[in-house]
Amino acid sequence: MNIIVPMAGMGKRMRPHTLTIPKPLIPIAGKPIVERLCEDLAEVCDEKIDEIGFVIGRFGEAVEKKLISIAEGLGAKGKIYYQDEALGTAHAILCAEPTLHGKTIVAFADTLFKANFQLDEEKDGILWVQKIEDQSQFGVVQLNSDGAIEDYVEKPETFISDLAMIGIYYFKDGDWLKKELEYLIDNKVIKSGEYQLPDALRNMTKQGANFYPGTVDEWLDCGNKNATVNTNQRVLEIKKFKESLVSSSLSLKNSQVIEPCYIGDGVELVNSVVGPHVSIGKGTKIENSRIENSVIQEGCIIKNQNFSNTMLGNAVQLYAEPVSLSLSDYSTQGI
Repeated sequence: MNIIVPMAGMGKRMRPHTLTIPKPLIPIAGKPIVERLCEDLAEVCDEKIDEIGFVIGRFGEAVEKKLISIAEGLGAKGKIYYQDEALGTAHAILCAEPTLHGKTIVAFADTLFKANFQLDEEKDGILWVQKIEDQSQFGVVQLNSDGAIEDYVEKPETFISDLAMIGIYYFKDGDWLKKELEYLIDNKVIKSGEYQLPDALRNMTKQGANFYPGTVDEWLDCGNKNATVNTNQRVLEIKKFKESLVSSSLSLKNSQVIEPCYIGDGVELVNSVVGPHVSIGKGTKIENSRIENSVIQEGCIIKNQNFSNTMLGNAVQLYAEPVSLSLSDYSTQGI
């Protein structure tokens, strides 16, 4: 089994957090999004993962080493491929052509999932879907009377289906998919300036491929700040019984952690309450603060703060002076 993870996008909706690192390396409950994605996929595979191909931009040596280590941590060989132009999902997958053979999972690295299933490797393919309310924002699938997928429509303006493709696909024959992706590019089958995966899927379906929808219990999006903070909350809830999330090196001084939280190595809390649903990267120091439902990366210094639904990058220094007040009876302040 091989896995291909396209992740070359610039992550514009996640700026400023993607100015220094690619979006899939933003931590969720202490691990990069792409690492959690690969771990989740490994859990649903009945057989060994041989290769994980990461399709990236020119993100630099440190990012590439991290991705290789993620693959090796799952007992697989990591490979790096580059997509230097934003030419669409089909083009991105084909950039990993040497890994696109045999049984293959394609998973785009801006989504996580909660599920309890195993791959049905007898089917030609499985496309995981989730019911949605506004189909105009997603690619959707149409099913025939047997429950197989008969068509794929990208962001329909009128109602076609409420089953959105979440960006995770299983193919029994990666070589067949590769052939159809090559057909799109060789024949310049372009929509809105991009080569689209659904066009290849449609061709395969017309040739007799039987693709079926797969369902997940929960689709966890990481497309923007609010969605990522919410996903961090859900992952903490899901993983709290499976992982050790609070480092034994945590320094607590007149402070409290309300779990579930992720606390990295060397974190100091002074006169503070943190949690629930907070992730704090290693080496961060927090004083005189109350923080909940937030993601704080490494090496931050936070003093005299009270916030929620917040994301902070690495090495952020956030200070506020204590407030001295003199209010009369029946005063109202801060509404």
